[in-house]
Amino acid sequence: MLTHEEVIDELQQREGFIEAVSITGGEPLLYSGILSFLKSIKSETGLSVKLDTNGTQPQTLKKVLLYLDYVAMDLKSSPSKYMKATGEKALFQDVRESIEIIRSLPSYEFRTTMVPGIVDSEDVIELLQQTGRIKRYVLQTFHSSKTLSSEFTDVSAYPRSYLEDLAGTVRNMDLAEEVVIRL
Repeated sequence: MLTHEEVIDELQQREGFIEAVSITGGEPLLYSGILSFLKSIKSETGLSVKLDTNGTQPQTLKKVLLYLDYVAMDLKSSPSKYMKATGEKALFQDVRESIEIIRSLPSYEFRTTMVPGIVDSEDVIELLQQTGRIKRYVLQTFHSSKTLSSEFTDVSAYPRSYLEDLAGTVRNMDLAEEVVIRL
């Protein structure tokens, strides 16, 4: 594992070649050194910083917001299915609080990986009605070859037409300014 200093050195060596840093995980907001790490990136490199989060750490999110240029947050399923979708590991009240924090930013996206059996079109509509109108919403195709759970290795993704129909419904209901399908 690299130290903060080693990462900063690597970023500085690539000055002019890279424009931004993406902080991903697992859940990066669980890392106790995330605040000091983000401060270092901003102060020592001046690079733009994107954070990928699952929204379960709203208090930490508030602390690091000043050092972020873009946030992408996963929305797993409808509030009524959130515990199932996260293996009983996430409370929707924490996710809702993170949604409100992120909606205050000039640039962000919320995204849902469309996992059959976990989330369907009705769940997405229920979820987005809870969030209020958002800037950018991404529907992501599920890829069974990239799952961490063997339970989903033989699950077929929704057809593209299903995602296109759902994107159209989200647009028609004016739940998001922009709706994107990521295959």
